[in-house]
Amino acid sequence: MKLRRWFPSLDWGRRYDRAIAAQDGLAALIVTLMLVPQSLAYAMLAGLPPVTGLYASILPLIAYALFGSSRTLAVGPVAVVSLMTAAALDSLFPAGSPGYIGAAMLLAALSGLILAGMALLRLGFIANFLSHPVISGFISASGILIAVGQLKHILGISASGDTLLELLPALVHNLPGVHLTTLAIGTCSLLWLWWARSRLRPLLEHRGVSACLAGNLAKAGPVLAIIASIATVTVFGLEEGGVKVVGTVPRGLLGLALPTLDLDLALQLLPAALLISLVGFVESVSVAQTLAAKRRQRIDPDNELMGLGAGNLAAAFSGGFPVTGGFARSVVNFDAGAQTPMAGVFTAAGIALSVLLFTPLLHNLPQAVLAATIIVAVLSLVDFKSLRHTWRYSRQDGAAQAATMAGVLLIGVEAGILLGVGISLLLFLWRTSRPHMAVVGQLPGSEHFRNVARFEVVESPSVLSLRVDESLYFPNARYLEERVGELVATRPQVRHLVLMCSGVNLIDASALDSLYAIVERLDAAGVQLHLSEVKGPVMDQLRRSDFLERFGGQVFVSQFDALRTLDPAIATRTLQGALQARQ
Repeated sequence: MKLRRWFPSLDWGRRYDRAIAAQDGLAALIVTLMLVPQSLAYAMLAGLPPVTGLYASILPLIAYALFGSSRTLAVGPVAVVSLMTAAALDSLFPAGSPGYIGAAMLLAALSGLILAGMALLRLGFIANFLSHPVISGFISASGILIAVGQLKHILGISASGDTLLELLPALVHNLPGVHLTTLAIGTCSLLWLWWARSRLRPLLEHRGVSACLAGNLAKAGPVLAIIASIATVTVFGLEEGGVKVVGTVPRGLLGLALPTLDLDLALQLLPAALLISLVGFVESVSVAQTLAAKRRQRIDPDNELMGLGAGNLAAAFSGGFPVTGGFARSVVNFDAGAQTPMAGVFTAAGIALSVLLFTPLLHNLPQAVLAATIIVAVLSLVDFKSLRHTWRYSRQDGAAQAATMAGVLLIGVEAGILLGVGISLLLFLWRTSRPHMAVVGQLPGSEHFRNVARFEVVESPSVLSLRVDESLYFPNARYLEERVGELVATRPQVRHLVLMCSGVNLIDASALDSLYAIVERLDAAGVQLHLSEVKGPVMDQLRRSDFLERFGGQVFVSQFDALRTLDPAIATRTLQGALQARQ
């Protein structure tokens, strides 16, 4: 049983048959056609030789199939993680150098160890600190940064930089040196890929092609762009004319290889590996959960951590770089009918076959075509509507999202996401440091209590009912003391204060000390503190202290019980009067 806990493949593997294999095989064929150009492009984005992307798309898929719980998640190189890899390594080694490649493998190993360690310790909750607005802002800004960074390949010029403040001036400065042939190839590729993504499928369906076949042909758009561009460069000898091409791509599988084993370098890369692990896990598990829900399946976050950890370790020892579950590929895998992770294994076999047979044909592939593939892919990640929607709903979350986007674009990838996380946590602490507290009264004719500022209710002159709509912990403990003091000071007739705790899920040590202080101050003012509607876990906490024995009041099951006990005349008259009026 414990073995099945960590190897979900033992479950679906027992029921695997030819029919399922046929569906997985078809999905793998489609994903392979999509993954080959993406792997080459994302390796280039990461600053690595293109073949590295193919290496990162073989063993990681097999490793994930063993440990991952999602039936349709497609693992491999993705744009955002590739950008983060480049950001982590760019200042340490020349791009594409042996030191750079070894460091990328080490980064994948660290990421794999972190993810596997989180799985064993069941620390998946740590990823919750990356809020959805922060992740959305980070991905959108990364998409913009990636697209701008790839314009140099479209224009055929040199431009370097990690932020918009560095990239844009470099691009403008070098504009006079635009290589027109490269620009023509890049522009045609962009137009074709955009048209194939958005218009080819409807056109084919209109011509009578089945929806399934039309969708699959549309997804093969990047492959057609690669074939056409290689043929064009070869026939017209454009490499001699200055068009930058991929160059020699080694044939054959690399085999197992060790990443750079350097403790100082590992410690230097550890923060980046942690961020890559968290971002990759959040992106991957969100996609996996969405797709699983469509088939009424479930995923296990700990298995996802282990699957992604195993995938990254496999990448580290096979010449790859950090990988995670990709949104676009996973959706294609799902739509193509993949039933189990064996589709990923078949995809890995297809990529391996490509490395063995077809890599020499990639020599004349223009870098501009790979850049166009990246730009079209990442611009779909940019979502300004999300920022507008978040800002309308919550200015605080909108500010965190906007700060993340600005940080990534203007400061850097790692600094941007840390800025977003930091602002989110600060805003959370600020928001919960001043929790909503409402003076409540009894709704006539009922046992319910509502905010006196929002409803026509009846209040007892001697009993003050205060509802706390937040857990009580160190940032808001002092605010609770101040609020109670203000309310009691303005109500000289009050003899009982009832804290309605229906919204309180936690009372920490600081808040407990504040409750002791409130009891003392209320006692000096001739007011007794009581509690109502205290949740079970909170009562368990309070019983571990001597507060319930010392505070002198009562703990009521409901607010109505509290009012009926402390001011029975008001409670009964309000309830009966409304009932008689209805009769």
